Amino acid sequence: MFRVLKGQVLCYRLYDIADRIDLERASTLLLADTRRATFKRAGSEYLQLSNPPLYVSFGKRSLALKAFEQEVEVSGHLFDYGAVSIIVTVPIAQGTDFETLIPFCDELYDSPAVEKLCETVSAQLVKTLGDTLHVAHTWAKNESYAVIHVTHVEGEPKAQALVVAPELPRLLLGEAQERHLSAAERDDVTRHHFSYTEADLAVIDWNAAFVYEPSGSMDIPELLEIANAQLLELRYYDDVLDRALERVYDAIEAKRVGGALLRSPYSKLLRELMLTVMELHEFVERVENSLKIVGDVYLARVYEESVRQLRIPAWQALVTRKQKLLVQTYELLKGEVDTRRALTLEVMIVVLIVIELVLALTSVVRH
Repeated sequence: MFRVLKGQVLCYRLYDIADRIDLERASTLLLADTRRATFKRAGSEYLQLSNPPLYVSFGKRSLALKAFEQEVEVSGHLFDYGAVSIIVTVPIAQGTDFETLIPFCDELYDSPAVEKLCETVSAQLVKTLGDTLHVAHTWAKNESYAVIHVTHVEGEPKAQALVVAPELPRLLLGEAQERHLSAAERDDVTRHHFSYTEADLAVIDWNAAFVYEPSGSMDIPELLEIANAQLLELRYYDDVLDRALERVYDAIEAKRVGGALLRSPYSKLLRELMLTVMELHEFVERVENSLKIVGDVYLARVYEESVRQLRIPAWQALVTRKQKLLVQTYELLKGEVDTRRALTLEVMIVVLIVIELVLALTSVVRH
């Protein structure tokens, strides 16, 4: 059985707090240690961050777990497209074996204590950032993820030995009760694994990842964090689209009965729709361009697999479909407004002709 000599569990909670964050101004407002995120390992130059997230340290905090109270490190990343990631770094006790680590990780994955700590830090951060947040808002939902980041394992095993460890699938699933998973389930959890050398390993699952990195590099956890931030934004704007479409349907239903003959009841709604569509186009552009891959390198393959595991393509398709529906609704309503305007002009022309005829007839009668 493998024992962890040095490692940590990175618990991520990601929140959408604004439409945009001015990272340059934010770095001057935050009194804590700040820096821009960069990738350091070989081949990272082929991953380009258009506006690297801002790292900030919040120092040590106390985390009350079920069995004991743990001192943890709290930090975060601010993304220019309005997301913030709060990271609670929980150290793994030296000599902890994989079997003992399973219930520990299971608790951390859905820990109310982690949730409360992250919410508190996020709320304090929002207050500190002030007007560096453009169109600040509070979204009730968040995105959670965990990375088991190990740098030293007893015996310095090779990646191939670790990936077939029977405890690894249960560790990623947080399955503390059932010790005997089916072969199909084990294979499904561990088949998304990567190794750059014989001595490192990254296993990516939808809710958690196991990263064995003797060099101590944080590049893979940060890539996974970026993917989760993109997922958060897609989920947020899916919610925005749902609310926008609901407003459109309600407005159409309300205007269906009555309304002026010559004046369209949808003029205000059209302006709102146009602004929403423009904002969505800008959002998609910023999120999709936040990380550009210009080469088929190891980190790029890890990132692309994390995108698939998080079901990001499915969310992108859903948001795109709703966005197209909103655009089509805008075009239909605009067509109706244009028709009403044309009708108004035609009625005005008819009225003017009638007035001219009346005036002409009145003049004839007088003579």
